[in-house]
Amino acid sequence: MLVPVILGCVNEPKPIRPWPALLALTGLNLFNYLDRQVLPAVVPRIQEELHLDDDVAGTVGTAFMLGYFLTSPFFGYLGDRMARKWLIAAGVAVWSLGTIFSGLAGGFWSLVAFRVLVGFGEASYGTLSPGWIADLYPPARRNNALSIFYVALPVGAALGQILGGRVEAAWGWRTAFYFAGAPGLLLALGVLALREPVRGASEPVGPTVAPAERTGFRAYRQLFGFPTYLLVVAGYVAQTFAMGGFAFWSAKFLYTVHGMELAAADDFFGVSLVLTGLVATLAGGFAATWWRRRHPAGYAWVLALSALAAAPAAWAAFTLGDLALAKTALAAAMFFLFLSTGPVNTLILETVPVTMRASAMAASIFAIHALGDLWSPKIIGRLSVHFGGLQKAMLVLPVALVVSAALWLWLAVRTQRAGREGG
Repeated sequence: MLVPVILGCVNEPKPIRPWPALLALTGLNLFNYLDRQVLPAVVPRIQEELHLDDDVAGTVGTAFMLGYFLTSPFFGYLGDRMARKWLIAAGVAVWSLGTIFSGLAGGFWSLVAFRVLVGFGEASYGTLSPGWIADLYPPARRNNALSIFYVALPVGAALGQILGGRVEAAWGWRTAFYFAGAPGLLLALGVLALREPVRGASEPVGPTVAPAERTGFRAYRQLFGFPTYLLVVAGYVAQTFAMGGFAFWSAKFLYTVHGMELAAADDFFGVSLVLTGLVATLAGGFAATWWRRRHPAGYAWVLALSALAAAPAAWAAFTLGDLALAKTALAAAMFFLFLSTGPVNTLILETVPVTMRASAMAASIFAIHALGDLWSPKIIGRLSVHFGGLQKAMLVLPVALVVSAALWLWLAVRTQRAGREGG
C-alpha cells in the first residue's frame, strides 16, 4: 500500500517558482521592444539613403504592425490549445531574423517585408507571455508581476532608441539592426528551458482545463459578451494610436522642429523613455494594486486619470516654442502614458474567463494595432507632408488621448457603480 504513495510522491512535479520565469520573460520582452524601436531611431538616415519622404517612411512604420496584429489572432488560437514555450521560442527567433534582415534591405519593399517579419515573430510573444505570467501569480500579486514584465516596454524601447542612434552615428543605420537582432537568436533557446504552468494554476479555484467550446476562434466572438473587456480595449486603442505616433516621430520632431542633432534627439527621447517608463510603469502598477485592494474600480481609475493627465502634456510638448519646455512636456506626457501599462493588461486578462486569456490578449493586440498605431505613423507622415512639417501633424496625438480618457472614465464609473451594487 505504501509503494504507490511513495511513487506518487516521487513522481509529483515540483511546484514552479514564478520569479525565474518572470525574470526570463521580462528580459525577452526588453529585446522585443528594443528591436521594435531601432527603426524610429535611424529613420531619417534611411530616408536619406532610400529617398523616402515622411509619408512613405510612415508606411515602413506601419509594416511592422501588419505582421504583428494580423497574426496575433492565430497565435491566440494556438495559445489556448498548445504548449506556449515552443510558440514563443519560434517567435523570438523569427523577430530576431527579421531585425537582422532589415539591415540588409536594398529598397522600400524589401524593408517593408522584413519589418512585417519582425511583427510576425513578436505577435507570438506579445500574445502568449502575459497569460503565462497570469498563471504563475495569484490575483493579489498578478498586477505587480505584470507591471514588472511591462517595465521592459519603456526600457527596451529606450535602449533601442539609444542603441540605434549611437550605432548609426558610428557605423551606419544597417549595423544598428545587426546589433539589435543578433542576441535574440540565443535567447530563443533559453525559453525552451522554462517550465510552463498549467492554465489557471494560480486561480483560487485551481487549474482549469479549457472546454473545447470555449477555445479557438469561437472565443473571439464570445469576447463581445464582456462589456468591461470591450471598454478596456476601446480606450487602449486610442491610447495606442497616440503611443505609436510618439514612438515613431518624437525624435524626428525634435530633430526637424527644434534643430537638435539626430543622435542628441535619440538620446534624449531614449533616456526620457527609460526613466519615465521605468518609474511610471512600476508606480502605476503598484499604486493600482493598492487602490484595487480598497476599491473595485482602482485599476480603471488609474487608466482614466493617466490618459487625462497625458493629453494636455502632449499638447504642450508639440506647441511650445522653447526647446527646454517642449522636452519637459514631452517627458511628462510619456510619464503619464506609462502609468496605465500594468493595470490595462491585467484588466484584459481578468475581465474574461481563464480559458480565454490567450484569445483575449490576441484580440486586444489585434484591435489596438489594427485601429491604433497601424495608422498613426502613416497619418502623421501624411499630415506632415500636407502641412509642410511635423509640428501641426503631431497635434492629432493629444486628441487621441482625450478620446482614451473619455472611454476609460466611462469604464471607471461603470466599474465603481457595479462594485457598489455588488456590495
